[in-house]
Amino acid sequence: MKTLAELKKRLAELKAEGNTIVKAAEAAGGEFTAEQDEQFAAIEDEIETVKADIAKAEKMQERRRSMEGLPAGGSPAPRTGGRNAVHDSDPALTGGFADLGEFAVAVHGAVRAGQVGGIVDERLGALTNTHEGGGSSGEGFLLPPQFQNDIWDLITPYDEFGPLIDEEPTSAREVKLTADETTPWGTAGIKAYWRAEGSKMEASKLADEGRNVPLHQLYCLATATEELLEDAMRLRNRLTNKAAMAIGWKKNLSIVAGTGVGQPLGWMNGKAALTIPKANAQAADTILPINVIEMYSRLLIVPGDRPFWLINQDCLPQLMTMTLGDKPIWMPPNGLAEAPGGFLLGLPVRFSEFASTLGDKGDIQLVSPKGQYGVRRASGAKFASSIHLYFDYATEAFRWMFRYGGQPHLSAPVQPYNRSATKSHVVMLAERA
Repeated sequence: MKTLAELKKRLAELKAEGNTIVKAAEAAGGEFTAEQDEQFAAIEDEIETVKADIAKAEKMQERRRSMEGLPAGGSPAPRTGGRNAVHDSDPALTGGFADLGEFAVAVHGAVRAGQVGGIVDERLGALTNTHEGGGSSGEGFLLPPQFQNDIWDLITPYDEFGPLIDEEPTSAREVKLTADETTPWGTAGIKAYWRAEGSKMEASKLADEGRNVPLHQLYCLATATEELLEDAMRLRNRLTNKAAMAIGWKKNLSIVAGTGVGQPLGWMNGKAALTIPKANAQAADTILPINVIEMYSRLLIVPGDRPFWLINQDCLPQLMTMTLGDKPIWMPPNGLAEAPGGFLLGLPVRFSEFASTLGDKGDIQLVSPKGQYGVRRASGAKFASSIHLYFDYATEAFRWMFRYGGQPHLSAPVQPYNRSATKSHVVMLAERA
């Protein structure tokens, strides 16, 4: 008779096989062939059989546990493997663990069992793509899919710019783009002409160029102490939230200020970004009305986009004291009664730590975010990820990895039709030192 771990692993395999058949049918038009229908029915029958066997095995296991005696001293025998009760009968999603903390405690127990002897939690054996035994070498135990998704769900509140830019998922490690930066009034690209009666029509074509956008590897590696690993609830809260914050921060920093070397190219460092010089005799660490007016005049807005001002909060005293004559140029909604925000020259203000400090280049930026392209490694609607608990010389740690790439759509500022000054999706104020 198969063990409980073997039964759970078989259940996960059957569900994966069934999911493969469904995806193949969807790709071919949305209906099963006769052969696929027969295969799927056989999988469903076996799943029911395996589930029944799992229920019997779990019942027998619980009976055995209830009959376990107490050693001398009256205390329960220690379980080095960190065995816990099964909380979910569907190991394809959770592996039977209640949350990430309980999973971590079980893996910690497995590592200790490999070092000093003991029992390994059977639920770990049911997981696929694992380093069996969880010793000091190898990748450790792969997180069940549900806990991987939980990490990315937590990242969402910290993802300041991902939903605003032109971001899309991919299953590749590099995306090939076709770019056309021509304008209707330029000398290249698609053109329209007036035609005289009976005259020959002029043909035009796209002036496209190929670009490669690599997806760079972003990771978070966090070690956990022995004390923390003994407390599943504290471990879950600290690791999931802190890792999500760290990953979200690094991703958004790359969108704004990425160097393009081993990481995405951010809009501040793109060749299309415009820098507005300071006014004549402008004092250090100041922002003048003429600065923001000149910045606004150079903004190129992506059709349908929602541009905004990205400003460091250090600039707040300068913004609130800027005036044209005796009229304030900016004021938050309902004056000083509410928290800052509001609009500057009709566009919303976003205070952000991703803008430079007051006086440095980029302390105030004007951005049309759809001018920035981003691409993330994805699996369906979720980030594709390689998330493992791994161990190195008895040091327990979590590692989260995923791939992300990006760059501005423009490779240079755009020359307007009726003026000499160029425009761009990103306009910044120069340093005032």
